[in-house]
Amino acid sequence: MFKTKRKFLALLITCTFLLITACGGGAGTAGSNTAEPTKSAAGGNAGTETGAPAEPVTIEFWYGLGGKLGENMQTLIDQFNNSQQEVIVKPVVQADYTETERKLQAAIASGNVPGAVLSSNVDWARKGYYAPLDELIAATADFNPEDVIPTFLEQGKVDGKQFFLPMYGTTQVMYYRKDALEKQGLTPDDMKTWEGLAAAAEKMAVKEGGKTSFYGWEPMWGAGNMIDAVYSKGGTILSEDGKTVLIDAAEWVETWDLFRKWIHEDKIMRIHSGGQGWEYWYKTIDDVMKGQAAGYTGSSGDQGDLDFSIVAAMEQPGWEGIGEGKPVAEAIMAGIPSAASPEQQQAAMKWYNFFMSAENTAFWSMNTGYIAVRQSALDNPEFVAFSEQNPQATIPLKQATHASKPFQDPTGGKIQDALSIAADKVQISNVPAAEALKEAKETAQRELDRINK
Repeated sequence: MFKTKRKFLALLITCTFLLITACGGGAGTAGSNTAEPTKSAAGGNAGTETGAPAEPVTIEFWYGLGGKLGENMQTLIDQFNNSQQEVIVKPVVQADYTETERKLQAAIASGNVPGAVLSSNVDWARKGYYAPLDELIAATADFNPEDVIPTFLEQGKVDGKQFFLPMYGTTQVMYYRKDALEKQGLTPDDMKTWEGLAAAAEKMAVKEGGKTSFYGWEPMWGAGNMIDAVYSKGGTILSEDGKTVLIDAAEWVETWDLFRKWIHEDKIMRIHSGGQGWEYWYKTIDDVMKGQAAGYTGSSGDQGDLDFSIVAAMEQPGWEGIGEGKPVAEAIMAGIPSAASPEQQQAAMKWYNFFMSAENTAFWSMNTGYIAVRQSALDNPEFVAFSEQNPQATIPLKQATHASKPFQDPTGGKIQDALSIAADKVQISNVPAAEALKEAKETAQRELDRINK
């Protein structure tokens, strides 16, 4: 009896072992049906031979956008999360861009970083705090970098490597009252050069008793508009080797002194300056909308504040005999912290590629007034239909295709400060441009020499 039970138990154990072996197979053995888990595009496990779904990679996306901008960002995040099962983007909202960078600095110090962030910092990229994106871009088959606005993509490069990707862009364009041009028999073609704009402004301006009651044009306060005009004439801030400040060159002096003349001598243009925050900006807009000026130079993001039954938009002018304008177009960039895991970095790239698609960058442009980052957005059916009803929407994107990239100040803002002081002297105090720019050049060169040493 005992022997029978022992034989039966041995037989039961043997059958059980054979059954388990047949069902499961030996992990890693020759002839086994078991393979290593495959990797998803987001870097997570896509599943095993049992067909079990992988857990999605969750990343935080930090950004400082509120109001309508924040609502539109949330819309795209929701669309992305619902469009696939590999990545979940968790929005983390800050008050503004500055707060995002401040919190990111603390996160980098602690090592607990988000997977994606709407922020960029050249110095931090050089220090290794941001991950280079070239390999991630190359591994993303449908990214197509040739379709991205060249000046925007270039702005994301640091020492030849792509560290940041443009989410959207901004540039300053021209807004004019249609009735003011029609009254004088003018068309936008008459203002395609700075010389032509000055002539049109002279014709549209209304002067009574030595005072101007209606201005032909209103540049925006600050150095920006005048720098745009200098770039369009071929001027630069620094020499190619980055060692010499060139803001006292002829292109600068001639251009800035024309602005001074138009404002103070001819009195066909004026600027609003000072005030609290953006007060000067909205006073400029109000002058045009209330019929006190024929037009102004302002942001592509102003379009939500304008009545396009009254005004229309056009690109900034070039110069006679030189070519089309080359004003600055600035990209709002996103990056990936280097401390994020490889899976998080791949997930962040998948999210960025979705946001930057022609369809979604067109959606962003239509709903915010900012510039789509892909040239193919102009062919997006919804954008085409929208632009037929709102032709002003295409102007910033068209201008961005031949724009200049923003100046990256190697002195940490000292050169830009010198230019701002010089601009105030020219625009507000009627100081000759040669004098104002000479002083600015001396200050800027001193700061640049200190850095280069």
